[in-house]
Amino acid sequence: MQDKKYNLFWNFIFVLIIVSICFGVYYASKRVDYIWRWERLWQYFVYEDVTNIRTPVAGNVEITDNKIKVIPMQSGEPYIVKKFETKKVSDGDLVFEGDILASNSRTRAGPLLTGLYMTIKISIVAIFFAIIIGVLTGIARISSNPAIKKLAVTYIELIRGTPLLVQIFIFYFFIGTVLQLNRFTAGTAALAVFTGAYIAEIVRAGIQSIPKGQMEASRSLGMNYFQAMRHIIMPQALKRTLPPMAGQFISLIKDSSLVSVISITDLTKSGREIVTSTFSPFEVWFSVALLYLVLTSSLSFFVQILERRLSESD
Repeated sequence: MQDKKYNLFWNFIFVLIIVSICFGVYYASKRVDYIWRWERLWQYFVYEDVTNIRTPVAGNVEITDNKIKVIPMQSGEPYIVKKFETKKVSDGDLVFEGDILASNSRTRAGPLLTGLYMTIKISIVAIFFAIIIGVLTGIARISSNPAIKKLAVTYIELIRGTPLLVQIFIFYFFIGTVLQLNRFTAGTAALAVFTGAYIAEIVRAGIQSIPKGQMEASRSLGMNYFQAMRHIIMPQALKRTLPPMAGQFISLIKDSSLVSVISITDLTKSGREIVTSTFSPFEVWFSVALLYLVLTSSLSFFVQILERRLSESD
C-alpha cells in the first residue's frame, strides 16, 4: 500500500512537470512576435499533383460515353481523351490549341516524407554495414595476433578521435573523388565507418564480459576458436550488448542529418529548403524534430521488445 502511494505521488509529480513545461513553451510562443502558420505545412507532407490535359488542335468539343473529343476546325483526325478525372470543358465548347480539356490528380509524398524516406534508407544501410564492421573489428580488437589487434585499435582511435562532419567531407571530397562514389554512397559509408568504431568497442566489452572458462570449456569439447565464438561466446555477448548498441543506432539516425552538408536531400535538408520557401522556421523545425523523434522512439520500442523476448528465452 505504501509503495502504491509512493508511486502515485511521484507519477503525479512527473505529470505536473510535463504540464508545466508544455505551458511554459506555449506561453513563450505567445510572447514571441511571430505568426504561426501550421496550415502551410500539410502540403509538404502530402499533396495532390494535378496534370492538365491540353488539346493539340483547335476545334469543337464533343462529350460522349465519358470521352472528350475535339473535332478539328479544319480537316484532320479528332483528338480524343479517354482517361481523365475532372472535365474542364463542356459539350459544344470551342477550344484552341493549348487549352485545358481535363485533368488528372495523383496523391504524392511531399518533401518532408521524401526526406524522411531518404533518412530511413541511409540509416538502414549504414546500420547494416556498421554492424558488420563493428563485429569484425571488435573480434579483431581482442585477437592474439598483434598486427590484427593494433590495426583494429588504430582504426577505432582514428575514427573516434575525429569529428563525423570532417569524416563525411573526407569521404565525399577525397575518397569519393578517387573511387568515383556518389553522394549517397559516400555519406552512408562515412556513417557506417564512424558507427562501426563505436560498435567495435561495445562488442569487445561484451565478449570480455563472458567468463573465460566458457571458451576453455568449449575448446575442451573439441570446438575450434571460431566455432566457440560463433556458437557459445557471440550469442551471449550480442545479447548483453543489445542496449548500448541500440543507443548507438539511435545516435546514427540523428547523426544522419549531417549528410545534408553534401547535398543529400534527407529530412534535415528538406526542412531547410522548406524554411527558405515558407519563411516558417519554427513550424518546420518542430515538425522535423517530431519526425526524428518518431524514428528513434520506434527503434527504441523495437529493441525493448527484442530484449524482452531474448530474456524470456534464457
